[in-house]
Amino acid sequence: MASLAAMFKQKGFYVYGSDEGVYPPMSTFLQEQEIAVYQGFDPAHLEPAPDLVVVGNVISRGNVEIEEILARHISYISLPNALAEYFIRGHRSIVVAGTHGKTTTSSMLAWVFDFAGRKPGFMIGGIPKDFGRGFQVAGGEDFIVEGDEYDSAFFDKAAKFLRYMPDIGIINSIEFDHADIYDSVKDIEIAFRRFVNLIPKNGLLVVGQENNLAMEISRAAFCPVESFGLNNRANWFAQNIIIDAVGTAFDVFHNGIKKAKMKIRLFGNYNIRNSLAVIAVANHVGIEFGAIQKALAEFSGVKRRQELKEDVGGIKIYDDFGHHPTAVRETLESFRTKYPQKHIWALFEPRTATMRRDIFQQDFVKAFEPADEVLIAPVYRPDKAPKDHIFSPEKLADDLHQQNKSAYYFQNIDEIVQHLTANAKSGDIILTFSNGPFGNIHKKLSEKFRKRDIQ
Repeated sequence: MASLAAMFKQKGFYVYGSDEGVYPPMSTFLQEQEIAVYQGFDPAHLEPAPDLVVVGNVISRGNVEIEEILARHISYISLPNALAEYFIRGHRSIVVAGTHGKTTTSSMLAWVFDFAGRKPGFMIGGIPKDFGRGFQVAGGEDFIVEGDEYDSAFFDKAAKFLRYMPDIGIINSIEFDHADIYDSVKDIEIAFRRFVNLIPKNGLLVVGQENNLAMEISRAAFCPVESFGLNNRANWFAQNIIIDAVGTAFDVFHNGIKKAKMKIRLFGNYNIRNSLAVIAVANHVGIEFGAIQKALAEFSGVKRRQELKEDVGGIKIYDDFGHHPTAVRETLESFRTKYPQKHIWALFEPRTATMRRDIFQQDFVKAFEPADEVLIAPVYRPDKAPKDHIFSPEKLADDLHQQNKSAYYFQNIDEIVQHLTANAKSGDIILTFSNGPFGNIHKKLSEKFRKRDIQ
């Protein structure tokens, strides 16, 4: 929503908004864009009546501004429809979808296209470091969008990516998520089948070969399909992977033929897969391999994805958006590979609508295996989960203990900070997992470590 607001402003519209609990980095971003945000909701915010209201998907009936909009017949639209009609239409639409890797893949894709002089428009849920913002309004042929399967608005329950008119689609993987709107992985499968069915015959679908459900769905595509993965059964695959202190190198093959050696600054097999998806799309639209190589080598990553927040007294504190057990496990595995001899602390806040539920209670036991110690925060807003199916941090800690893993549940964020202040040592790695601000824990830890070192 913040990126879309800035995009409308760049088109010459006067833009303002209403929200609750706005926090960095988006609150800071909106301030920089000089876009006013009312804290809380009030019908008075609709005076004078705006020409158009874009309604986010967390807003529901009963909201006082929504009720006023409906009563006064003020024009309103969902975010995905606004994006489609005002920014995507008239461009080649490249939609990055899937349970994991959407933000990094779409950011990487935008950077490669921009580096190659394509001047793409884009809208991404996170903030690519190379652009410093999650959007671009440009004059190029292509528009790149991170397309998720979450619903569009209270008046449009269809998955957002169904509104983006895809010409080229990427599906990294498909797993169960968004338990607040989907009852099963079968429901998610239906949404992705509808997405694939929208890609025209002259388009392209790029799909993760190692995800069985994604590959099964791709067979129904009317367009050409190219797969990617880490084995030679994929159309695009990587071999001869080498990890060093500054990144990852690998050879890229297409249909068994070696195309080039790639170097990226990122770590983890999932980032190699993300790169392969980007390479497949860039190659399809005619970007030369030399430009792809140079762009990927310079790609800096995305805020809140393996982002180093602080380095205090030899302790590195990283922030990661991971909240699904697969994403948590793969991120920790990449850190274990990068820092094989380091002591790794994993800090976890169950915060999303799915993580508040006990759906992945047992899956998280395996997810935290690569960590040395696991510190678990309380469930954020447990009142938003069904009473009989609330995720149990205490049980996760107990189950990890039974696997001989050092794990502790804490009743608040400050207790986690106190524990780390007393026990973390120089050379340790601290990695936080949350899709929210995690109680400003990075700043709190940094301040405590600095005071400790001074003393």
